[in-house]
Amino acid sequence: MLGVGRLTNAALTTWLHGLPGVDQVGCEARAAALGTRSIKTTAKAWAIDAAISMIDLTTLEGSDTHDKVRSLCGKALVPDPTDATTPRPAAICVYGDMVATAKKALGDSGIRVASVATAFPSGRASMRVRLADTRDGVQAGADEIDMVIDRGAFLSGRYLEVFDQIAAVREACLRADGSSAHLKVIMETGELATYDNVRRASYLSMLAGGHFIKTSTGKVSPAATLPVTLVMLEAVRDWRELTGTQVGVKPAGGIRTSKDALKYLVMVSEVAGDDWLDPDWFRFGASSLLNDLLLQRQKLRTGAYSGADYVTID
Repeated sequence: MLGVGRLTNAALTTWLHGLPGVDQVGCEARAAALGTRSIKTTAKAWAIDAAISMIDLTTLEGSDTHDKVRSLCGKALVPDPTDATTPRPAAICVYGDMVATAKKALGDSGIRVASVATAFPSGRASMRVRLADTRDGVQAGADEIDMVIDRGAFLSGRYLEVFDQIAAVREACLRADGSSAHLKVIMETGELATYDNVRRASYLSMLAGGHFIKTSTGKVSPAATLPVTLVMLEAVRDWRELTGTQVGVKPAGGIRTSKDALKYLVMVSEVAGDDWLDPDWFRFGASSLLNDLLLQRQKLRTGAYSGADYVTID
């Protein structure tokens, strides 16, 4: 294990490039095989509820308004007005200027507010701006910060620069009372090109102090994929074995159906283990996934498929 206090870019490069390579064919074949697993009856009902409880219900558009965020919070508070037993999503994910609005709307519900930061989604800003963006979100009351790494620096091999940036953002997550907002590190895996880079970025993000590693901003294609998430789950599993520290995983972008969500939950169980089947350790970044999960939940409960008119349009 690297001694962080004496890190150099050369040492970090040697360590990251010394990680075992990812067998692309094997990775994709295993992801495809896990995606064929079928979940039935009570197990399916549990999985749908678990998936709902793991959602970061997200709106990250330039056209976002305070009323839209309040409406999204209302949906999080009461996902299905016909069934009070429906679980609530884990968090609402918004831009920093909407954090205070979301916090007020959610009250003491326990639903967290996640703020994207560090010049999301590009990350193309000075560190002064990126840190100010982070502090603004924390001061507004964000429980979690979703930052983006500098993909240009990473792809150029400037790993120590990326490490220092993540560590600085982690420090900016500290509150005046000594507590800290949780930090999710977005790697934008669609721009990393190879599974080996995904593994290296995962380890780099964990070494620098990220509480979660996250696939994507949702603004770049491809976003979350099963093979990429498999690589990340292997990384957090092995990291805990190496260091004793558990780190969460958040696939985001393109996960829209219950069928998709259940494939990811099977993968979590099979690759990382059931300890990760918890909103504290696994999240879905999604905007439309909740609706499909609610429809599938209604079908299991009533025996009839209600159709899209029975859920609200976000």
